[in-house]
Amino acid sequence: MRNSILLDDHLPILLQTTLFHGLSLAELRMTMECFQPAARAFSKGEIVLLSGYEMRDVGIVLAGQVEAVKNTPDGGSVAITLMEPGSLFGDVLSGSSTKSPVTVIAKTDCQVLFVPYQKILHPCARMHGSHFQLMQNLVCTISDKYFALNRRVDLLILKSLRSKLCAYLLEESARAGADTFTIPFSRAGLADYLNCERSALSREISRMRDEGLIETYKNSFKLLNKAELTRQYHC
Repeated sequence: MRNSILLDDHLPILLQTTLFHGLSLAELRMTMECFQPAARAFSKGEIVLLSGYEMRDVGIVLAGQVEAVKNTPDGGSVAITLMEPGSLFGDVLSGSSTKSPVTVIAKTDCQVLFVPYQKILHPCARMHGSHFQLMQNLVCTISDKYFALNRRVDLLILKSLRSKLCAYLLEESARAGADTFTIPFSRAGLADYLNCERSALSREISRMRDEGLIETYKNSFKLLNKAELTRQYHC
């Protein structure tokens, strides 16, 4: 296997990814032997994928965090998504001749597995039914990302910061299945995600606390009045 990282320690994480969902441990081991993926370690701040370059592998975060950012015309950058162990990137891009529109950066020290896209597209006789499952998983993963991107666009086109924040918190609460949940962003990261100034975001969160709508502790939130948050989201 073309890597210096022992994948045996990460097989449970791979089995939980959308790409390898439904495969047995034996099938996953066979897939790794067939695909010969490359695993790399990155230091915090190191570039994993640079904007403007082609991507021919599906990246899977094994440990740590990576972040996709897009440069803006004024020289700044906007955080697109934060990815943790089990997250995939490049699955949409690798099937296209388009160069990467985003830069992927190691948010922390991390390890990433690169699976050759062509290996996924062209079945191997040894894999039989497991490759069919893999192809189905890839299509489902790409579809899920399309709808996630659509939700992000819906969020960004909201006019006020209050409506954006309400929409985001309600969606995260629904995702967690609870009124108390933890988001994957710091205040600075959330400001980037909502495309607003960090100071403005902090003021808005303070106002929402004072109004009895939410409670916060670091990057954890508790929704106290979901009906009012829903009303303000639609305002």
